[in-house]
Amino acid sequence: MESVSTNKAFGGVQGVYRHASAATGTDMTFSVFVPDHAPGAKLPVVWYLSGLTCTHANVTEKGEFRRACAEHGLIFVAPDTSPRGPDLNGNAVADDAEGAYDFGLGAGFYVDATQDPFARHYKMWSYVTEELPALIGEAFPADMTRQSIMGHSMGGHGALTIGLSFPERFRAVSAFAPIVAPGQVPWGQKALGGYLGDDKAAWRRHDAVALIEDGARVPALLVDQGGADQFLEKELRPELLEAACAKAGIELRLTIQPGYDHSYYFISTFMPAHLQWHAERLKG
Repeated sequence: MESVSTNKAFGGVQGVYRHASAATGTDMTFSVFVPDHAPGAKLPVVWYLSGLTCTHANVTEKGEFRRACAEHGLIFVAPDTSPRGPDLNGNAVADDAEGAYDFGLGAGFYVDATQDPFARHYKMWSYVTEELPALIGEAFPADMTRQSIMGHSMGGHGALTIGLSFPERFRAVSAFAPIVAPGQVPWGQKALGGYLGDDKAAWRRHDAVALIEDGARVPALLVDQGGADQFLEKELRPELLEAACAKAGIELRLTIQPGYDHSYYFISTFMPAHLQWHAERLKG
């Protein structure tokens, strides 16, 4: 693991790191904030998954999470959203032929692709759920028995599906403006079809609403959604998650925040409340 940069912030250290990923076959970059802590102490970990077009840098630079993480003693980890750079043959990592923002580079959708040309490198599910957690546990003062997960938009989709798939691992799951039912909206249909093919059963394993319909359970979910979000009605559709949770008996704290859009102005406003909610569930 290579240290790209480290900066002191709120008494802790904000770092950016790079390593060669076995899952993706490329170098991957991620950021980690470690608050000030007693020598030898192990701290709970909050995972943050970013949205379309983003890298680790968006939340690291604009998420305004460090003060709350320092107050609550939380390690904050932000992976990238897709593999990047040249592959082993010197060819560019597969991108959408049209250069679309919602598929290919920066749009891994937190799945392990099975369709060419993406199957070789687009292994974001394995990277986020297996490889990177092992690295974090080894390299940082992380208590891997106390983890939670959150995300935004495409990353909200990832946080919900991963949290629902590993309820024994993640004590809390929350999201900002998540894609809750990718199998029912254009963003998700394009991505799941392109990465996973026509097998709709494979799609359901990466669809929060479908996972709940198929029996996945967590005690509670926290979701904030901007009421002025330009993607609300077509791509996000939180009412589908609300209906699924109501039928399954999952406590859903869904708040439509009037006037807020899809940007980091929205995310940074409600980030402290989400981190407090996570911290309460990561105690002990």
